[in-house]
Amino acid sequence: MGLNIALDLDQWRKWQHGRHPLRKLRAALRPAPDSGFAVAVRGDVPVVLVALDADTPTQRMSLLEPLKALGDMPAAVLAPAGLPGLRQILPGGPWREEPVRNMQLPGQLRQLSAVLAVGHYLPAGALAHAWSRQLGVKFDVVQHGLMTPHAPPLPQDAHLLAFSDADAEFWQSGRGDVTWDVVGSQLLWTAGAQGAERADGASRPVFLGQLHGAELPRSGFARAATQFCTATGAEYRPHPSETDKLSRLQHALWERRGVKIDRSGIPLAALNAPVASVFSTGVLEAAARGIPAWVTYPSPPTWLEEFWGRYGMSRWGTEPTPAPARPDLEPARAIAAIISNQVREVS
Repeated sequence: MGLNIALDLDQWRKWQHGRHPLRKLRAALRPAPDSGFAVAVRGDVPVVLVALDADTPTQRMSLLEPLKALGDMPAAVLAPAGLPGLRQILPGGPWREEPVRNMQLPGQLRQLSAVLAVGHYLPAGALAHAWSRQLGVKFDVVQHGLMTPHAPPLPQDAHLLAFSDADAEFWQSGRGDVTWDVVGSQLLWTAGAQGAERADGASRPVFLGQLHGAELPRSGFARAATQFCTATGAEYRPHPSETDKLSRLQHALWERRGVKIDRSGIPLAALNAPVASVFSTGVLEAAARGIPAWVTYPSPPTWLEEFWGRYGMSRWGTEPTPAPARPDLEPARAIAAIISNQVREVS
């Protein structure tokens, strides 16, 4: 299997918008947000640019940890202008922050040798990709999540830094312009290094919510959660994106039916109870920490069963998901080494 839309980003965006018509309508009715960008720079002549679209755990692990591993290499970080506290979350430094004017490549970035992003489907990644094409430098895409057929396509001539060969082949989807290296997942590496304070399989399980997902019908996500929570007495942990009205109504319905909603705000990395979900990365995070974890979905489509198999996820009612394979080299350091080699090749 591979991506449903392997090349055309515009087609993928149309599909994604079509999966959430109410969200699309609300966005059309709201004033357009500030689409400006800022760039944070360390050193006089940055040689690598990192495109950070959001301050999320996955982007911090995929982009900022490799940046940290690059040491004092002159670098720049492109981010939406409204991202709060940009300089405070960046490793190393000192960093100086400046606005990007009219989407134009700043003069101080004209000596770039490599660009690092999670793709070109989000605003900062899209602008960084345009700049990489303008300069003729490598655009490295760091895999930051698990791959379904509904993932966005890779940019033309991208170099993919993948979790595994299987994921690289899946995301490449037969294209001849994409190259890759396998580096592993920094998120799962960190989870495995952390371990669990307590892995008590007798604790009340937690179901990791995904009502926001576009990959499956909302009714299917809700049915899977309802069946699991009703059968096991599990708590439902909403995904951070489950803030829309429909999700809140679903949470209220579950509470009326006796399902407890976890609003503790405890970070997923600190959760020590058994977990289940449809296809959340949290299942593998838990397994990496030695916590029992499963997947479940009523009458799963073929692609979902293939997904579970590719990541070694165990279905509810069987033995828990085994811990993911751990690479010899920490992924952030592997990415930093690849970037350093690219910089040397251009110099």
